[in-house]
Amino acid sequence: MLKGKTALVTGSTSGIGLGIARSLALQGANIVLNGFGDADAPKAEIAALGVKVGYHGADMSKPDQIEDLMGYASSAFGRVDILVNNAGIQHVAKVEDFPVDRWDAVIAINLSSAFHTTRLAVPAMRAANWGRIINIASAHGLVASAQKSAYVAAKHGIVGFTKSVALETATTGITSNAICPGWVLTPLVQKQIDARAASAGISLAQAQTELLGEKQPSLQFTTVEQLGGLAVFLCSPAADQVRGVAWQVDGGWTAQ
Repeated sequence: MLKGKTALVTGSTSGIGLGIARSLALQGANIVLNGFGDADAPKAEIAALGVKVGYHGADMSKPDQIEDLMGYASSAFGRVDILVNNAGIQHVAKVEDFPVDRWDAVIAINLSSAFHTTRLAVPAMRAANWGRIINIASAHGLVASAQKSAYVAAKHGIVGFTKSVALETATTGITSNAICPGWVLTPLVQKQIDARAASAGISLAQAQTELLGEKQPSLQFTTVEQLGGLAVFLCSPAADQVRGVAWQVDGGWTAQ
């Protein structure tokens, strides 16, 4: 379905970003990966799906490096047809104890980076009269939790930004939407489960159920494959009139 299209997925060397990149590649999209760490394994994984793959290690907190990333994608692939803003970091602290540098970093990577990639991607999308902007928000883009003020502020901001871009592109072939995952079993979440089990002297299975039970009524994790499948749908003709939506994939978290 996406053969000949190019998708840029930020924060895609592992986790949710890599899962979405994999799903788009399975539909024929060429992929530009971005993220820290060793990129050889994810590049090989995507290339094995028979598509063209590139990588740029831009630090998504730095506008000049984001410009380099977008320039690389344009020169190597022609243009970015599908932009997935996924890069994100987290820090947990009470607001009065929140380190200023951590606040600035969370806002820069989780929110401002999406502005910079989008402003640079939209002109070519307008010229082609086709584009897909998919922002990975969170259940925390719709509801809050304590001690996550920067993350919640950034994710609420992403949802609002998504809607504004959708309105600005409403008469074009460009759509802008957000995906709002609940708990996803990433290595970071697994560490929380391990710590809870060790602290309370309970099994990993019980610790997992307790963690999910605090927020996610389904008591099941959202998977990267589910998020990738939704991203593929949002790129399809069936989603041509899905614009400015914050789509929950959270096991009922925000329905409460």
